[in-house]
Amino acid sequence: MTAAEIFDRGYRTFDGERAGVGKAVRSVAWHTIRSILGLGRKGRHKVFPIIVAVVAFLPSIGFLALSVLIGDLMEGELQPEYWELFGLPIVAVMLFATLVAPEAIVRDRRDGMLRLYLSTPLTAPTYLTAKFVAVMTSMAIVVAGPALLYLAANTIQGLGPDGFANWLEVAAKLLLSSGIIVVFFAAVSLGAASVTDRRAFASVAVLAALFGVSIVVNISVDSIGASRNLLVLDPLSVPLETAARIFGDNSDGFTDFDTGEVVPTGLVVGGTALWIAAGFGVLADRYRRIGAV
Repeated sequence: MTAAEIFDRGYRTFDGERAGVGKAVRSVAWHTIRSILGLGRKGRHKVFPIIVAVVAFLPSIGFLALSVLIGDLMEGELQPEYWELFGLPIVAVMLFATLVAPEAIVRDRRDGMLRLYLSTPLTAPTYLTAKFVAVMTSMAIVVAGPALLYLAANTIQGLGPDGFANWLEVAAKLLLSSGIIVVFFAAVSLGAASVTDRRAFASVAVLAALFGVSIVVNISVDSIGASRNLLVLDPLSVPLETAARIFGDNSDGFTDFDTGEVVPTGLVVGGTALWIAAGFGVLADRYRRIGAV
């Protein structure tokens, strides 16, 4: 047996671009978005995102079709309020929050990629920032997309807000409402999903956080007779109610028809903020517990 010999040893310095942590965050966010939407993956990975998008845009497209066929009538009772457009694709939002968003963090922990990411200049906070931005960006397609499409199409047909100033006001309120709803469901979804590294269990955790709490709250109000103010803890309705308050309106669910009392806007905003803070809190605490923070 001949012994191996090393005749030359040398080291080469890295001569590529050193873009810093910001570039790393953008790169992780972009690749997560591609993974969520199935871009660059096999066809079967694109099916579910397409279904979610179709479900989200279908109600707005339906109203647009009606406005083309019976435009004059759509200016009356048939035309939904702009804030009501956020409630129409709620099924798509729920599908995204329970089945798509958790994959953004669960997959990395399951495959061991989290440790690899953290061996780079990325820290846990910057890693989570990238993931949160990716989930928000992807979710914005099904939350803001239908409402903005409806506004643009109505404007083209002359059914939109009167005057440029009013149009800008409505557009700004739509963007603000969309942002709050997206942050809300992204925070709750990622927070609930962070308790496990199994995709199925993560979806169950998100379902429990959203539907489980919602059922308990509504039973307490409708059947037991608890104060209607308790509805601010309902994760399925309070972000949508926040959108209604931004437009200076309120939904029937937050109104007591016997007394005419409406759940105060301050409580609605507080309930929304509480859920967002809880989602972020659970997410940060979980990653601290696994030694990532």
